[in-house]
Amino acid sequence: MQKKNHLHYKMYKPYGVLSQLATNDHNQLKKKFLSECYNFPEGTMPIGRLDEKSEGLLLLTTDGKLSDTINRKGIEKEYFVQLDGLITDEAIHALSLGVQIGIHGKKYTTKPCEVKNSQSPSTLPFPDPAIRIARHRPSSWISITITEGKFRQIRKMTAAVGFPTLRLVRVRIADITLDNLRVGEVKPMQL
Repeated sequence: MQKKNHLHYKMYKPYGVLSQLATNDHNQLKKKFLSECYNFPEGTMPIGRLDEKSEGLLLLTTDGKLSDTINRKGIEKEYFVQLDGLITDEAIHALSLGVQIGIHGKKYTTKPCEVKNSQSPSTLPFPDPAIRIARHRPSSWISITITEGKFRQIRKMTAAVGFPTLRLVRVRIADITLDNLRVGEVKPMQL
């Protein structure tokens, strides 16, 4: 029996695009989907997700086992996060230890993670105009590396310490990085 050759891609998921190829949900017909960025072959699926208002590195594959492995094995995912307000050392420390957030109506304490104060990343493209940055007060940046991926986890974590997320950009999954991908760009890759 011949082993199927799977296809793998990395892309810069734009702000405002759902991390799915299409939908049958009539309530989402006006939304934008990954299939509008690239003509993916049948059977392609995103590995993990980025919410509609997040951007950055998204991996896609035709290999369901690989997708499951990356989603469940505690693989590092690194993000640059722009916050509303100037984050404090105390808030960074709290984030790194784990904070309590809500997941499906239940309280959940996030796993310890790596959090660092950061400068504004010069390699990122300008933010989507729909993101309301620094309208009322200054903003700050952190780098955060987690090994889990609960629904809107980072947004909930930063809100829990008093610094809501304005912009969220995933830049790394394991050793795969965003590199110099342009917004919406897709590159086939070998895994």
